[in-house]
Formats: sequence, structure tokens, C-alpha cells
Amino acid sequence: MKTVLRCAGALLLAAGPIGPAASPSRAEAAADWAVLAPGVGYRELTVPTPHGRARVYAVRADLRAPGVRADLLFPGAVAARAPLTALVGASGAVAAVNGDFFDISEEQHPGVPATGAPSGPEVYRGRALKAAVPSAQRFGWRPPPGETDRDVLGVGADGVARLGRLVLRGGVRAAGGVWPVGGLNQYALPVGSIGVFTPEWGEVSRARAACGNDESRAAPCTADTWEVTVRRGRVAATSPTPGAGPIPAGSTVLLGREAGARVLAGLPVGTPVAVDHRLVPDAPVPFRFALGAYRLLRDGQEPAGLDATTAEPRSAVGLADGGRVLTLLSTDGREGTSTGLTLTELARVLRGLGCPDGAYLDGGASATLVTRDPATGGPTVRNHLDHGLERRIPNALGVFAARPGVRPAPGIAARAADSGG
Repeated sequence: MKTVLRCAGALLLAAGPIGPAASPSRAEAAADWAVLAPGVGYRELTVPTPHGRARVYAVRADLRAPGVRADLLFPGAVAARAPLTALVGASGAVAAVNGDFFDISEEQHPGVPATGAPSGPEVYRGRALKAAVPSAQRFGWRPPPGETDRDVLGVGADGVARLGRLVLRGGVRAAGGVWPVGGLNQYALPVGSIGVFTPEWGEVSRARAACGNDESRAAPCTADTWEVTVRRGRVAATSPTPGAGPIPAGSTVLLGREAGARVLAGLPVGTPVAVDHRLVPDAPVPFRFALGAYRLLRDGQEPAGLDATTAEPRSAVGLADGGRVLTLLSTDGREGTSTGLTLTELARVLRGLGCPDGAYLDGGASATLVTRDPATGGPTVRNHLDHGLERRIPNALGVFAARPGVRPAPGIAARAADSGG
């Protein structure tokens, strides 16, 4: 007999119509969810839109259920990418959806490799991995009015999922001066700033951080740079150009551009240096994990400026029951007869599934939803991918559940990561 998970009230279609476009039918919204694990369900639905019928794939996770939790999946370094199936297989997650937009191409900057690093902030196990690149330097998307490049989706130390913002704070103290930190493990730095790179960055060249400017991603790279390696609280090495390769444990690399470069050039080897950096949330509860995401819904309302025209493959996450129920969602859109969704339609689908709050993630060829196959236990892509190919991505939102016999595989960074652009 087929095992199903009864849909909780948080995922029932809200009373009253939400418009003819991109609304799951009442029967579909209230349908049973097949059990992936206790507290985690999966289902598929078809959504009518003015431009055709869109196929939607969803995972529901009740974070109140014993053993159920959500977490960040990534290949072991900020500037690295891996297929979502590899991240799920290596981590032991029961399901996952792709995460943030990322630096996938550097056609405007010949000779500079794309880093593969995500655009927004990233937190893992309470530790800040990276901060947000300037809004104009995001790949493929800029925040709509009222939203920022620092917006995130994550789960707090209290176990509750929420949308919020993370702002980088910190400074470099040396030679009697203090200079603010302008970046943390990010592929683009603000003009005139000093960025911090830690071993979590990975092996990819840091040259991209000195390209573009605060108004344009395509602006030329600057040659006005200086890099300093700090070890045991002192300058251990300097260079006029950004470096590449792994950063040793216990070391920090400071990269300055323009005015920031001139500051660092004045710090010779042996100079005492103190560096601090942190991501400050806009709520009193710190994030246990977070990744960049843009708001689709707040208290059931769509923000102004959402795209209502362009239908693309989309991924999103909905929050219900005060952040204690998560809905991971992805669509088809470039293969077969299914269309994609506009952002407005995506918001309405989440609302129709009972989620008053939600955020959208990277879409297009990155849109991917993976679950573990109930028969084999291996990771399976549920939606139809662009050209049938799974894109390598820098991070994802994973759902974990108590499943006897499933253990995270060792060596995720070595086995799953591909740090190319």
C-alpha cells in the first residue's frame, strides 16, 4: 500500500481565490504528499498559467518532526561547484533544492576565471563563510525595489526558518589605523575597499575581486591592487597582484583595490595586523545557516517590482507555520510541454500551497530539485533539466531526516567539488 503524508493546514490552499494564473487547484493543493522520511513529503502538481501549463515539484519538511532539519549544502569551499545530486549523495540529505545565484561566466574579463562563488551571504554551522557582492556585481540579477544584495534565507539557532539580511562588519587594524572590511570571500569587492579571504575561499584565483565596479559588473579590472598575507598576527608576505591556490590554515589574505591597495602597500612584512569580520543579522537570533535568496512573499503579500512577464524554470522556498514548515520547490520550463513561471506566478504558487512567506533562488538551467529514490536510496533529479543536463552549483538548501542506514559520505570537498568556473 502506498504510504502518504497528509498535508498539514499550513500547506492547504488559502481560503478564497488567488487569481486564475499560477494557482494550483484546490484538489491538487490539498492532495496527499508521498513520504520521503518521517516529517518529509514529496509531490508534483500542474499549474495553469496564461502561457501554458507549468509542472511543479515540491518537498515539504516539518522542522518540528523528530530528526528533521534543514542545512546548507556546499562542496567544501566558497569558490567551488558540484552537481546537486553529488551534494545530496555526499551529505546524506533526503532532499535539496539549488541555492543562490553565482559567478558562472566572465566573458567581459578575458583571462580572468569565473570563480563559481555565490553572490549573496553564506553561513554554515553559525560561521560566516562569505558576504554579499555589491548589487551591481551580482550575476544575472539585481534586487527589485526594497530588496538588497544582503537578503538571505536560513534557519536560526532556535531552529526556526526565516528570511532576513546579513551585513558585513569588521576592520583591519594596523600601523595606528583602522580600515573597514569591504568584503569576505567574495568574487567582487567595492571600489576602494579591502577584502578578507580565508581558507574557506578555496583554490580559485582572487583576481576577479578586482574587476567591475560599483555601477557595472562589466567594467574593466583594475591594476591598482595589493595583497597581504597575515599569519600569527603579522604580515607574512605581500604581492602587487591577486594570488591563487589554497590559503593555508591559520592564514588570512587581505586584497585591496584602489584606495584599499594603497593602505595595504604601506604594511611591510612583519607589521602587526589584527583582522576581524562578522555577518550581523537584522534579528536578535543568529543564523545557524543561511544563503542568499530574494523575498517573494511577506505575510502573503508580493513585494513591488516582481517580474510578471518572463517565464523561466524557477526554484523557491516557502515558509509556513511561523518558519517551522519549509516547502522546497522547483519547476520545468525549457524541456517538453511544460512552461516556466514568472516571479509573480511563482509567488502565487507558494501562497497557494499555504506559505505566507517565501523567497526565490537561482533559476534557468540551475533550477534543480533532488530527492532520494525510495527504491535505491540514491539521489534522483525530479524536475526536467535544461537540455537534460545537471548544472554544477555552489550551494543548496538541504533537508535531513532520521533515516536508518543513510550516513554522510566522507570527503565531500574532495569528491563533490569542482572548483572551475
